Amino acid sequence: MLSGNFRLRAFEERDHRSIRAVDLLEEDQCLDLLNRLTPVINSPNRAVTASLLAKRIAFLTTGASLYAVSIYDKCLVMSSENSWIEYGHDGALWTSCMPLNFTKPLMYTQGQREVWREVLVRTLFADLLAPLWQVLHKVGGISLRVLWENTAVRVYSLYERKMDNIDSEATRQQAQTDFDWLLNQAPPELFACSDNPLQRFRQPICQTDNGLVRFRRTCCLYYKTTLPKEYCSTCSLLKPRSRKE
Repeated sequence: MLSGNFRLRAFEERDHRSIRAVDLLEEDQCLDLLNRLTPVINSPNRAVTASLLAKRIAFLTTGASLYAVSIYDKCLVMSSENSWIEYGHDGALWTSCMPLNFTKPLMYTQGQREVWREVLVRTLFADLLAPLWQVLHKVGGISLRVLWENTAVRVYSLYERKMDNIDSEATRQQAQTDFDWLLNQAPPELFACSDNPLQRFRQPICQTDNGLVRFRRTCCLYYKTTLPKEYCSTCSLLKPRSRKE
């Protein structure tokens, strides 16, 4: 599941289009990558490129790590020193994977799961993603709000869709407990933010002609890379306006 759906890889299997996460924190290397990726993904500027790259990184990092925790009770080390950032994009699609130097999962001792889970979340969000979002914000000129909502919607989709059809009732309950904790109890410092971004961007579900939709607050700018224009199904630009608005 992790190597298939979530594209987990050992670093020896990484694509040549990859960079260590810790190296991507260097502004000159980040700028070089954005400049090279911009024409590849048909992006008009670095801000759009930074947003869509972050969206892909968020999918690869949160998918493999949080699924492993909630479904398999195993913890992958998703630190900037252990992670690689692939940026393969072929035929208008991302083909990148999630290489790790060290893939052996970390376990917890009896009664210590909550502490173990907190360490994982801090490593994933505060130690890996928050610094990456800061450098993409600075070099790419993209709002941190967009980058964090790109992250939040990936986590929502993971728990509400990918983990919704697990056979084991106990495992589904564990996943729901983890999701509730992430949304409502995880303190801001685990994300290196002033508040919990997963909670901040949690929008109510709206009834539309196409069914129930949880629209975003911000736009990831994907539509700027398509011709004719295509929008994500939850794009804030598609949200129906109320009479008051």
